[in-house]
Amino acid sequence: MQLKHILATALAVATCLLGSGASAQERTITVSSTTSTEQSGLFAHLLPVFEKESGIKVRVVALGTGQALDTGRRGDADVVFVHDKAAEEKFVTEGWGVERKEVMYNDFILIGPKSDPAKVAGRDILEGLQRLANIELTARPPFVSRGDKSGTHAAELRYWKAAGVDLDKAKGPWYRDTGSGMGPALNAASSMNAYIMADRGTWLAFKNRGDLAVLVEGDTRLFNQYGVILVNPAKHPHVKKEDGQRFIDWLVSPTGQKSIAEYKIGGEQLFFPNARR
Repeated sequence: MQLKHILATALAVATCLLGSGASAQERTITVSSTTSTEQSGLFAHLLPVFEKESGIKVRVVALGTGQALDTGRRGDADVVFVHDKAAEEKFVTEGWGVERKEVMYNDFILIGPKSDPAKVAGRDILEGLQRLANIELTARPPFVSRGDKSGTHAAELRYWKAAGVDLDKAKGPWYRDTGSGMGPALNAASSMNAYIMADRGTWLAFKNRGDLAVLVEGDTRLFNQYGVILVNPAKHPHVKKEDGQRFIDWLVSPTGQKSIAEYKIGGEQLFFPNARR
């Protein structure tokens, strides 16, 4: 009986050790990304395909692009997947990232009330913003800004500047800094019947539109490129270099690019693959 007990105990210990070993072998990477890739539903479409093919689980931390890059700088992510080319190139130049690869694009759009009180509708984003800013301050309709250092926020600020509008002087009660992601900012704009800059992907996935509609689109300046970067393991040795690179290579591969192109809502494609291989 004593020998049987010893054997049973040994078997139980071995089973626990094997179980913990299998658990330790589970492959997971952290991707710090923009809210638009998550809130548009793109990751929910892509990740099951990648995880089935690779056996690597992907944990997404969705933030504005500026915060997503800061997460990479701290070493709290293995990969960053964002949309502010200038900030991405700086991230790589400063040594925080290994290499920037372009993955896909869509476009920014200016959304506002269907009645369009500022008469911004058209194809020229700069003219549209000028019209909004030229309305008498007391009568100016509200504009919602993400105000979160995201790629969309950075683009919005560039457009205001290019339109010749000094936001520091023009800001007032009409300009609402929300400090939030694209989805919550759109919800705020819907509740206020306000103007807002958005990426098309999140807008197409957004349900609570209220009386809002797309008013400015088609301007080449509204082009919105997405890039992916491996966080530099020379800066942060714990970065999962091989698995992170596997995810990047998959995104720019024919399979990954095809999966991106296949993601549609209501028959409309949200992102357009353009990786350079």
